[in-house]
Amino acid sequence: MNPLLSRLQPYPFERLNQLKAGVTPPADLTHIALSIGEPRHPTPALITETLIEHLHGLAVYPTTRGGDALRGAIGRWAERRFALAGGLDPQTQVLPVNGTREALFAFAQAVVEPGPDAAVLMPNPFYQIYEGAALLAGAEPLFLNTKAATGYRPDFDAVTPEQWRRCQLLYICSPGNPTGAVLELETLQKLIGLADEHDFIIAADECYSEIYLDEDRPPPGLLQAAAALGRHDYRRCVVFHSLSKRSNAPGLRSGFVAGDADILKAFLLYRTYHGCAMSLAVQAASEQAWQDEAHVRANRDAYREKFAAVVEILRPVLPVQAPDASFYLWPEVPGGDTEFARELFAQEHVTVLPGSFLSRDTTAGNPGHNHVRLALVAPIEDCIEAAKRIRRFVESR
Repeated sequence: MNPLLSRLQPYPFERLNQLKAGVTPPADLTHIALSIGEPRHPTPALITETLIEHLHGLAVYPTTRGGDALRGAIGRWAERRFALAGGLDPQTQVLPVNGTREALFAFAQAVVEPGPDAAVLMPNPFYQIYEGAALLAGAEPLFLNTKAATGYRPDFDAVTPEQWRRCQLLYICSPGNPTGAVLELETLQKLIGLADEHDFIIAADECYSEIYLDEDRPPPGLLQAAAALGRHDYRRCVVFHSLSKRSNAPGLRSGFVAGDADILKAFLLYRTYHGCAMSLAVQAASEQAWQDEAHVRANRDAYREKFAAVVEILRPVLPVQAPDASFYLWPEVPGGDTEFARELFAQEHVTVLPGSFLSRDTTAGNPGHNHVRLALVAPIEDCIEAAKRIRRFVESR
C-alpha cells in the first residue's frame, strides 16, 4: 500500500458522526442538517431535460479534453463573468472536469515535484481535499490561518521567505469555505507577483464565486486579476469552477479548469492516463447551464432571503453576520465548537459542523476552534426553524 495513505486524516463528516454517536435527540423534533454544503435548491429543468435528451451519447467514448461546444460555452462564460478582454482560448486554456473536488486533488498530483523540501500552502480552515492532495503528492501542507483580525483571509504577509521558496503550489479559496471571505483584486495580483518571484503555481478554488449577496459586486477571480495586469497567458494561474453550487447540480459532477495553457497541457496528459472523461450527456447539460444566468440570479435571491431571515434570528445571541459570498455562516460560539455541536444535536436535533474539524492546529493556534459552520442549503422554512432552535439552545445555556 502507498505509505502516504496513512497520513490522511479522517474526513470532517466522519468525525462528526463519531461526535454524535450515542446521542439520542428529541424524537418530537425533525432533524435539520446545516452541516453539509450540498445545495438543495431544485436543479434547473434546462439541465435535467438536456441530460435526459442526450443519454443516447452513452454509446460513445468521450474525449478527456471535452467537446468544442462545451469548451466554447465555458470560455464565453468566463470572458463575460471576469472581464477577460484578452479572451480565453477554449482549445488550450479550458479543460472540463468531473467536479472541482476531483480536479483539485488530481491537480497537485500532476504539478508537484515530490521531495522533502516540497510544500503546498493553503488556507486554514480549508477544504480537506487540499491537504490530502498535498500529502499524496509527496509535499508538506503549510497552513495559513484565517481569523477575524485579517477579515478571515490568509495573512500572506506572514509567510516567510523560506516558506515561499519551498512553495510549489498555493491553494486559495475565494469566496472562502467556510468563512465566505473574498480576496480582492489587489490581493490576487500581489499573489501573482509572488508566484513570479518564487516560481509556484496558484490554484484558485472559485466554486462559490456565483453565490454573493451584492448583485453589483461579484467576487473577482484570479484570471480577472491576471487580465487586468495584461497577462492574457495567465501564466502560473489556474482556476477551478463548478456547476454544483452555481446551478444546484452537485450530482452532475461537472466543472472546469482554466488558465495557463502550458500547465493545462500537462494536466491534460495526466488526466488522459487518469481516465476521467466527462460523458457526452453531462457535457450537453453543462453547456446549457453555462449559457444561462437566469437560474443563477434566482439562486442568489433565494440565499439572500435565507441569510436575512437567519441572521435576524441569531444576531441577538451570536456574533453573526452575512458573508460577502458563499452560503455559509461562521459564528463564534460559547463553550467550544465540538461541545456546542454535540449538545445542540442532543437538545434541538440540529446538526452543525464544528470549525475545528475543518482546520488544523498550528503554532498560532487552531482558527476553527470555537466556531461552527452553518450551511444554509435547506429550504428557507427549515433554515428559519433551525435558527430558532439554535437561538433557544444558546439562550438556555
